[in-house]
Amino acid sequence: MIGGKRILVVEDEFIVAAMLCDILEDEGAIPIGPVGRVSEAVSMIEQDMFDVAVLDWNLHGESSEPVALALAARGVPFVIATGYGAVDGVFSDRPILGKPYIPQVLLERIAALLAD
Repeated sequence: MIGGKRILVVEDEFIVAAMLCDILEDEGAIPIGPVGRVSEAVSMIEQDMFDVAVLDWNLHGESSEPVALALAARGVPFVIATGYGAVDGVFSDRPILGKPYIPQVLLERIAALLAD
């Protein structure tokens, strides 16, 4: 399902990012990152291509909207991860992944994005 797919992991909490990468690797995916800063994520998106991304909506107190805009501009589907339950604004219609992650839900959201 997600085996061999390059998945950008944008997450600033090390333990959460490590768990996320482990889940993806166990399914045969290729996690890229984790990336924990907005500027670093935008730079990576501009220089590389990814099949899908998992995007923490709040990186070190900064909104990840610039990252979402960069992903959308490149046509990279993404799921927004947040502990807040909702995202306001332009990306309010994007798939939301609640924290803490439930591995099966994470994999289902990513698979759905890849199927579109």
